[in-house]
Amino acid sequence: MKKIEIYTTNTCPFCFSAKDLLNKKNLVFHEVDLSGDTEGRAKLRDKLNGVTSVPQIFIEGQHIGGCDELYAIESTGELDKLVSE
Repeated sequence: MKKIEIYTTNTCPFCFSAKDLLNKKNLVFHEVDLSGDTEGRAKLRDKLNGVTSVPQIFIEGQHIGGCDELYAIESTGELDKLVSE
């Protein structure tokens, strides 16, 4: 299984929705909770050229996007392809 990383906050409904999809698919992921972490948020913003919203999802270091993008690639079957070995 490929490495999945998701940047979240503990009050974001889109973060919960994205994690729910990953959990329903039994995918193991590493969550980086940025709640109250201004330095972590700044690093993510710099990594993503100014993007500040969460969640932000990466698969094997490839930026997927946020919750909407995750559900979009799930609907086309692309998510399964991205996470398979």
